[in-house]
Amino acid sequence: MGPRTFGAQITGYPEGPGFTGSAVSELTINPGIEIRNAELELHHFRVRLAIAGGFVLVLFLVLAARFFYLQVIRHGELRTLAEVNRISIVPVVPYRGIIVDRNGVVLAHNFSAYTLEIQPAKVKNMGALIDELATVVEIGARDRRRFKRLLEESRSIGSIPIRTRLSDEEIARFAANRYRFPGVEINARLFRQYPQGELFSHVVGHIGRINQRELDLLEKDGIAANYRGTDYIGKVGLEQSYERYLHGTTGVEEVEVDSAGRPVRTLSRTPPMSGNNLVLNLDARLQEVAYNAFGDWRGALVAINPATGGVLAFVSKPGFDPNLFVDGIDPQNWGELNGSPDRPLVNRALSGTYPPGSTFKPYMALAALTLGKRTAQQEIADPGYYNFGNHVFHDDKVGGHGMVDMYKSIVISCDTYYYVLANDLKIDAISNFMRKFGFGSRTGIDIAGEAAGVLPSREWKARRFKQDWYPGETISVGIGQGYNAYTPLQLATAISTLANDGVMYRPHIVNYVEDIRTREHTAVEPQPLRNLDVKAENIAVIKDALVGVNKEGTGAGAFAGAQYVSAGKTGTAQVVGIKQGEKYVESRVHERHRDHALFIAYAPADKPTIAVAVVVENTGFGSRYAAPIARKVLDYYLLGKLPGPVKQKPDADDGPRD
Repeated sequence: MGPRTFGAQITGYPEGPGFTGSAVSELTINPGIEIRNAELELHHFRVRLAIAGGFVLVLFLVLAARFFYLQVIRHGELRTLAEVNRISIVPVVPYRGIIVDRNGVVLAHNFSAYTLEIQPAKVKNMGALIDELATVVEIGARDRRRFKRLLEESRSIGSIPIRTRLSDEEIARFAANRYRFPGVEINARLFRQYPQGELFSHVVGHIGRINQRELDLLEKDGIAANYRGTDYIGKVGLEQSYERYLHGTTGVEEVEVDSAGRPVRTLSRTPPMSGNNLVLNLDARLQEVAYNAFGDWRGALVAINPATGGVLAFVSKPGFDPNLFVDGIDPQNWGELNGSPDRPLVNRALSGTYPPGSTFKPYMALAALTLGKRTAQQEIADPGYYNFGNHVFHDDKVGGHGMVDMYKSIVISCDTYYYVLANDLKIDAISNFMRKFGFGSRTGIDIAGEAAGVLPSREWKARRFKQDWYPGETISVGIGQGYNAYTPLQLATAISTLANDGVMYRPHIVNYVEDIRTREHTAVEPQPLRNLDVKAENIAVIKDALVGVNKEGTGAGAFAGAQYVSAGKTGTAQVVGIKQGEKYVESRVHERHRDHALFIAYAPADKPTIAVAVVVENTGFGSRYAAPIARKVLDYYLLGKLPGPVKQKPDADDGPRD
């Protein structure tokens, strides 16, 4: 195809050869060249520009909306979050209240020390970190064991101490090497200290790290916020029972921090309120005298003021060092304490239960007078045994004590008298009367963990063994054996009630709570529990016989030469039974199966200010082992007389066999 020609009017060009302004000329167009439509392209460009502009506008509108949402609608919330990033809220642990005895002797107090702590969440290889730390600060095997246990028991992602009570030199060494140990820091902490050691371990108790169960209880009670920053809580004894008084109120600090979380300055501070102090009825020196009087023997002693119920001494032997528990006891020490056959962790005075032996007899005699089963002058013939059915119940004295009235039955501790009396009273009357003195029920003392003991009755045996009560079982109950099992605290409360002419007070260890700020005292008022419905003349008969025990009876040897008149009753309680017809020979019995020695007493006899109950485990007769301990306690309390060394093995003739 040849070239195509088009007619065209060409204007706007100057005239020249071959051209005229109005001439129509033929143009030759190359078919490979496309004609562009400028107007169409311009339209398309404008459309694209409008779309792009609209998109950008939408983006700006979204950005503006988001900006408005963040800066206006959520301004308050985001400002708070920003402040949180800049400001750290740090709890300030309160100063725990101190505990002192009646004379101001410190039993528990606080001190400040530096602690090396590890944050497990920031550590990848804990073992390697501790090994490297040990090149800077001394970390012993005990520290490692304790840290491992605390790590396993940890309730949060907070820091855990690996070393406590750092020296100034150790602090300086770590500070110079701190950059090597991310997640490790030194903190100033308050520590609890028990300067009297094991002497008050069971009654004062100790604190320990809060576990998950305790944390749940705090949250349930709505007071978990008050324990923010606090790692410790009372575990046993008064530290546990008076926790809400001792702990105080946690304070708060607002601290400005940098990007690395390091404190820059303190912005504001709400100071903590220290816990209140406890002032006890206990006498630290009397406690020491009583504790040392046991020597190497195991046992318990409780001394009470009969007129108020205030506890003067509260001993459980052996004890333990409560300071071991403050930082978290290590597995080795825990294993030694928990696995010891002497059971040092058991509070014998509060939760140990023992047959009362012959210390039960004065209450049996009072029951007989009250219920009209005996008169004080009524006598029985004691041949040295009592037959009941096909069983023979032997008296301690072969051949018996001859004719025995009530006074003599208590003074010489005649078993036969009480075999016959128990059978006459029957178990229902015995249990109902003994319940008035608190046997078989908790006293309500102001520390937790008290055992109720066992006051045998028909109902108790049916509930415990699903069996009927047998009449022969009543005979053993009458001399404080059989199913009888009471705490030393119950024995002390009962003799206090008798000394106080039938008025029973709730025993209490704390005298008053002292407000650390105002110095005001909130007294723990004496609380009478009951006034026994017992005639004064009947109580007088029993009290007269108890004085006779220490003058001419089974307690006379221990109280010979005393400068005051006291009343008491010895007791010996079987741990394991012996076959009928066999004779108990101490040397043939395993030490842990030997009889317990008991003694109850009060003094002065006419106006008692102290009543004591003593239990010495696996030693033998109460007159030889328990009564001398009570004598030392009474001598010191009434006369200020310090005792001599303990005689661990009294001679065979050191008193009668009860």
